[in-house]
Amino acid sequence: MTTIRAFTLRDTESVIALWQATGLTRSWNNPHLDIQRKMTVQPELFLVAVDGHDIIGSVMAGYDGHRGWLYYLASDPQRRGQGIGRALVEAAEEALLEMGCPKVQLMVRPGNDEALGFYDTLGYERFSTTTTGKRLIAD
Repeated sequence: MTTIRAFTLRDTESVIALWQATGLTRSWNNPHLDIQRKMTVQPELFLVAVDGHDIIGSVMAGYDGHRGWLYYLASDPQRRGQGIGRALVEAAEEALLEMGCPKVQLMVRPGNDEALGFYDTLGYERFSTTTTGKRLIAD
């Protein structure tokens, strides 16, 4: 039976392994540092899906007072189609809504049509925008 709960530090290695298995990690990001940072800012918005003792999904959310954001949504590739991703998104949306968040957004890397299709089924709208960024701290 799958349950969704807040991330705890003992989940770290399992979550990172999940992120690696789903292609979410990048050479320029340190997932341990990403987790460490998240645990200092709205840690209640870092959720995991668990089956028994196994981590089978994750999502990080954040709310800046204007918009909510979703990051690191992942579900076990062997369990795709079982509603894990949907349940995680819904749980994150509920938590954001409880904080007064009026809108949630996320970013999808170019070419990830499977993810775009998934978010389409959840009612997410595609925007034509350009995202820019600047690294302030080297990982």
